Amino acid sequence: MKGNVRKILIGVVIIIVLAVVFMRGDQLRDLIRTVQEGSPFFMVLAIALQLGKYFLQGAQYVWCFKSVQSSIRYLDGVKLVFGTFFVNTIAPSLNLAGTTLVVDDAAKRGVPAGQATGAALLMQLSIDSGFVIIMLLAFGVLSFTVGLEPGWLLLGLIAIALVGGLVTVMVLGGTRPHLVLKVLLPIQRLVERIMVRFKRTPPKPWAENTVKQFSQAAALMVRRPSITLRCFLIAIAVSTCEMACFCMVGMSFGVFNIQALFCGYVVATLFAMVSFTPQGVGVVEAAVLVAFTLFGIDQAAGMAIIMVYRGIVFWLPFLTGAILIQRTRAFRDDDHGKAKRTDEASGQEQP
Repeated sequence: MKGNVRKILIGVVIIIVLAVVFMRGDQLRDLIRTVQEGSPFFMVLAIALQLGKYFLQGAQYVWCFKSVQSSIRYLDGVKLVFGTFFVNTIAPSLNLAGTTLVVDDAAKRGVPAGQATGAALLMQLSIDSGFVIIMLLAFGVLSFTVGLEPGWLLLGLIAIALVGGLVTVMVLGGTRPHLVLKVLLPIQRLVERIMVRFKRTPPKPWAENTVKQFSQAAALMVRRPSITLRCFLIAIAVSTCEMACFCMVGMSFGVFNIQALFCGYVVATLFAMVSFTPQGVGVVEAAVLVAFTLFGIDQAAGMAIIMVYRGIVFWLPFLTGAILIQRTRAFRDDDHGKAKRTDEASGQEQP
């Protein structure tokens, strides 16, 4: 039965991939034609830098789990990087869907929900914080060159508010867990009422246990500041790699205005972060073209740059994630997961 469920999940993933390819197939063909018009040297560098970002994020997962006194293999971290991107693409939810995958995967390895949630939130917090640092630098450049548009400033404040919200949750979890519990208890009661209405057995009370575990995880992060700091330093390197990828794509089409490319990357990432469309489709492209116009970049070159860059940051992780998500423990049957946990507990890692 469990094996059949796994086959169904794999089938669902394949159907989703085929649907996305079908709906965006014309864009994929246009992307291939546009790539052929750019400089191969800079294009290869762009792809290598973007891959470097994903491999750095794999290491980032390792350190995020270490911060809560847990562990994850580097290759498992890389799988989660691509798997969470795939899940967040097919189920846009401000990255909450990807966090669920991380927690479920960790549960199959015997990691308590509170610790796994703490590691997942630290991962997202460090990623967003790394970008915010880059964003603030870019806003400074804009202020002294072409000026800062009020709309961009507003979006920047929204991004800072999102990061601040995550920081608040983690701080409250470690210092004032009873406040977090006040938020979760009404949700728990609502879930129980819905289950009773549909004549289902309500789940065991989970709010208090989750808050307790998360509070312990948050306290562990505070006690191990050097490890937590390492997560944030890797996040800055991650954003730097992605920004360099954007610049290489721009240079491949003859645009060497570093300020314009630097700011174009920030605008692209910022709109993707706050947009409610999957990966900011449509919104990001228009925003970057507006940003390029302020720097006097030709519209045709600007369109080619954003099309190729978005192709690299969408198709590369999406298709890879569709494959690797099936290798995460969240998609494996319980018997296999139990065997793996037994092997790890005994220190005998099996292939």
